[in-house]
Amino acid sequence: MPTTIEVNKQSVETLLGSGRFKPFVIPEYQRPYAWSDEQVETLFEDLWEFTAGSGGTENNGSYFLGSIVSYENDDGEQEIIDGQQRITSLFLLLRAIYTRLTDTLESERTAEAKNFISKIEPTIWRTNKLTGVVDYTDILLTSRVMNNDGNQILKTILETGETSENAKDNYSKNYRLFQSLLDKHSLENPLMVYQFIYALLNQAILLPITADTQDTALTIFSTLNDRGLPLSEADIFKAKIYNQLDVDNKKLFIKRWKDLDEQATYNKESIQQLFYYYMFYLRALEKDIKTTTPGIRKYYANEKFKRLFEVDLMDNLCIILNLWKVINKGQEIDGEAWSKNNKIKQSLDTLSSYPNEFWKYPVVIYYICHRNKEDFEVKFTAFLNKLLLELFTKYLISPTVNAVKTDILKLNAEIVKSDKPIFNFKEIDMAILENHIQNPHRNLVRMLLKILAYQEQDTLLPDNWEIEHIFPQKWQDNYFTDVSEITIKEKIEYIGNKVPFEKKLNIIAGNGYFGKKKKEYLSSNISITKKLGTLEIDEWNLDSIMTRNIRILDSVKNILSQWNDRYNNISTESTIEAQPTDSDLEKIEEYKRKGWI
Repeated sequence: MPTTIEVNKQSVETLLGSGRFKPFVIPEYQRPYAWSDEQVETLFEDLWEFTAGSGGTENNGSYFLGSIVSYENDDGEQEIIDGQQRITSLFLLLRAIYTRLTDTLESERTAEAKNFISKIEPTIWRTNKLTGVVDYTDILLTSRVMNNDGNQILKTILETGETSENAKDNYSKNYRLFQSLLDKHSLENPLMVYQFIYALLNQAILLPITADTQDTALTIFSTLNDRGLPLSEADIFKAKIYNQLDVDNKKLFIKRWKDLDEQATYNKESIQQLFYYYMFYLRALEKDIKTTTPGIRKYYANEKFKRLFEVDLMDNLCIILNLWKVINKGQEIDGEAWSKNNKIKQSLDTLSSYPNEFWKYPVVIYYICHRNKEDFEVKFTAFLNKLLLELFTKYLISPTVNAVKTDILKLNAEIVKSDKPIFNFKEIDMAILENHIQNPHRNLVRMLLKILAYQEQDTLLPDNWEIEHIFPQKWQDNYFTDVSEITIKEKIEYIGNKVPFEKKLNIIAGNGYFGKKKKEYLSSNISITKKLGTLEIDEWNLDSIMTRNIRILDSVKNILSQWNDRYNNISTESTIEAQPTDSDLEKIEEYKRKGWI
């Protein structure tokens, strides 16, 4: 079915007046009203300046306010996707003007005041089409922003024109500011007030973009939006779930969502990212190994968003977050011994240096599927190292996303079937890897240094470490007499000339030569680097680099071989078509009672 979009510039009076037939709604998934004092003043002052310059009279210019993106929902309402801050501010400004125009007795009002009162009324409230009587309780703009006291505050302001002087919410503050600005300019230039109102209603132009569906409107919004934080897919998902619940469970859900949101942010993730990880888990369950990754909103919107209404959705998002609490913050999870295992943490830390995100999906899926097994800690360690082996070696040979994309998606589907999934990665001859290990792709240097460093210590590397060139990248020209500059530059970048080094110590060491830097190496808490400070030599040259290169090559080959053997030797326990436990069944019954399913 083709997409249809209507675009037709309109005056404020025309657009807001259309709310009499199709009222405006700010949906649940939108963020609360957040315009600042500066934005309110800018809108008012710009309109006043426009009026003073060329506006305020018929057919004399226009002032563009921006676009409003909406679509007509199933209830015949104009659901605002983009422009809710702007349209809300216009309602508040018009209400502030209306309040001032009606402050005087009707018998004392000027003809201009009576005219603009009659013009403003149908932009804020529904009027009887036969009698013209205004229903001040039937407001043309409704905010349904989830769990937000401001919804009622906005309604009260638009209905009564009143707000507490002590109110700190943005609706009240901005409404009072509009009143203050209007009063100030009315005193300074009383003759221009009515021209200002005329310009606001007739010459301030909006560009309404009306789409046929919510999906189309959101796509338009994503394309146009360059202001502040874009509306996230998670906001849409939150509203969809929320609307399926009864009153009591809505409160429970909002509390749980807010807690998850705060925890995700603290742990350097987001709810939207958790949904993205979860999508790969669901795709693995569905045996979907297509290499084209669907858009997250399109994926969850399939079959009327039914995936969002699964009973275990929020539980699984929390489970996924637990994994990232360990990876991103080093937290320990109650009742999960693996989260205290430093070797597992080291493997996860090493994977985090992989040049793209495809390592994350099998790790998430493995954790969701197998975390409750008695031998999880042993198998998870072996699995992570096997994954490291495969990703590291493949990127050495082919440093692109596509080199592992297909294999990762196949692995995801294998993980849900077994706690010892089959890795269908193409086998690589170790001899082919030797040159690549000696001079690895720049995107893999940190990963390789972590692999080497973690063979020497049980603790994690410090957060702020840098790649240290043992022989400095900047050398004195007279240091070498019989070696070409090209050869020097090439060998300085070999892995044999690099170690991880704390940033502060690296700054102190600077570009000094080996004999001078040994003292700083000895101060390092990184074992592999500290050992350099104990060497009984004061000179580090190209031969030193090549000698260390050989040792590193042997070490890496040995590490990779051990990882492969350990994975092959672990026992397997099939989990195909696992049946729900008594605990799972109890949880399902509990959610049924709460109205979640």
